[in-house]
Amino acid sequence: MNINERKNWVRLLTAVDAKQVQQLAQQITTDWELRYKSLPQSGLGMLKLRDGALQEPFYLGEIPVASAWVELTLPNGDKAEGAAQVMDDDKDLAEALAVCDAVLANQLAGHDLLTVLLQQGADKLDAEQRNRKQMLKRTHVDFSLLGAEEGEDDEQN
Repeated sequence: MNINERKNWVRLLTAVDAKQVQQLAQQITTDWELRYKSLPQSGLGMLKLRDGALQEPFYLGEIPVASAWVELTLPNGDKAEGAAQVMDDDKDLAEALAVCDAVLANQLAGHDLLTVLLQQGADKLDAEQRNRKQMLKRTHVDFSLLGAEEGEDDEQN
C-alpha cells in the first residue's frame, strides 16, 4: 500500500496503536492553534447496499462512525486544513487523524514522524495480508483430482 497517497492515510494510521497516533498529533500541534471547521462527532451510520439480483437497496446494519474537520494555524499565520472519517466511535481519534491529515498534506513540521507511523501501518497490513494468503493456501483444494477419480469410476462400470 502506497504511504504517499492521501486516500490511504487513515487506513494506515488506524492500523497502528490509536493512543500513539493521538499522542503524536498532540505533540506536533503544541505550538499551533487548532480550530474546528466542524465539531468532531461520533455516532452510528447505516450501511446501505444493493442486492445483486434486483439492484434494490437494503440496509445491512449500523456501523460506528466518527469524523472531524480541523484547521491548524501556525505561528507564522499559515493555515492548513485536514479531515478524517473513520469507522470507529472515538471522536478524539478522528480529530487526531484529521490533524495528521493536515500535517501530512501540507508537509508541516512533524510530517516525518507521521511518515514513520504510516510505514509501520503499511508493514502491519502487509504482514496481515501475507498471513491471510498463507491461510488460504493451506485450505486450497485441488478439485481437478476429484474429477479424474470420478472419470475412472465411470469407465469401470
